[in-house]
Amino acid sequence: HPQMLALLWMTVTVVAGGGPEGAVQFLAVGDWGGVPDPPFATPREVATAAAMGRAATELGADFVLALGDNFYYKGVRDEWDPRFQETFEQVFTAPGLRDLPWFVLAGNHDHAGNVTAQLAYSHHSPRWHFPHYYYSLRLSLPGTNATARLLVLDTVLLCGGGDDFGAGGAPRGPQDAGAAAAQLAWLRGRLAAARHDRYVLVAGHYPVWSVAEHGPTACLVQLLRPLLRRHRVTAFLCGHDHNLQFLEEGGVGYVVSGAGNFMEESQQHGGAVPPGSLRFFFGAPASPGGFAHLRLDSHAATVTFLEATGRVLYRVALPPR
Repeated sequence: HPQMLALLWMTVTVVAGGGPEGAVQFLAVGDWGGVPDPPFATPREVATAAAMGRAATELGADFVLALGDNFYYKGVRDEWDPRFQETFEQVFTAPGLRDLPWFVLAGNHDHAGNVTAQLAYSHHSPRWHFPHYYYSLRLSLPGTNATARLLVLDTVLLCGGGDDFGAGGAPRGPQDAGAAAAQLAWLRGRLAAARHDRYVLVAGHYPVWSVAEHGPTACLVQLLRPLLRRHRVTAFLCGHDHNLQFLEEGGVGYVVSGAGNFMEESQQHGGAVPPGSLRFFFGAPASPGGFAHLRLDSHAATVTFLEATGRVLYRVALPPR
């Protein structure tokens, strides 16, 4: 399929708009996908959406990165599924969010439904950008000659499905080994091509490192972690565990932002991450949710974790490569 190949190598260039001189900024939110029963949006999702709007206005944002589990519990049926309206369009309505593009990846709950329908929805909504299961974003830092790269993965195609709630558990290996190998080959090529970018970010749904309920994803520790280290990737962003975490290992920052709809405080895998790697954890069950704000400028990549109350929970600056 020549058109499929064109898509595989597709790169979207994001031009920073209203941000400060020389900065690209975005919000990263995972596991935000409401519930299948009326009123569809959970109180946490609504609070998080409102706070994201305020953060976009006050801190600045050029786009939103959606880290998967966009529609609980079984994704969407087709591109006209009402869930697109009930869980996305009608919830993220704050003035600061109204005109921001969303760049989307799929989580395990999306794969329980129809992911091609989520790709197709890109043609129905000016806000929703999901060009392929995995793709590359080129970010230019305005007013500088610096560039950054955001590589968006499908960790379910890479590692297999798994269900958070009760049944299932850890990913059981990819359904299609050839497709998983192709995605990995694509990632290697993109990482090699990004050697002159000031920052390289990689995003996927499953965590590499996490201390929470799901813990580290063995498949990603094996396949992805060596690549992130070898190519001096700035940060890996994910969701899946329903809390906020920052870990640092081997010069790579690990951002878990899975608090858009549920909040879980378990740290049952605290012993499964490298000693000293966990720098920040927030999963207070009474919390109204949270997300991350990233700012890339010529000096640093700054990650700020925000609660849906607007409270800054943690901030860390990562150096250029």
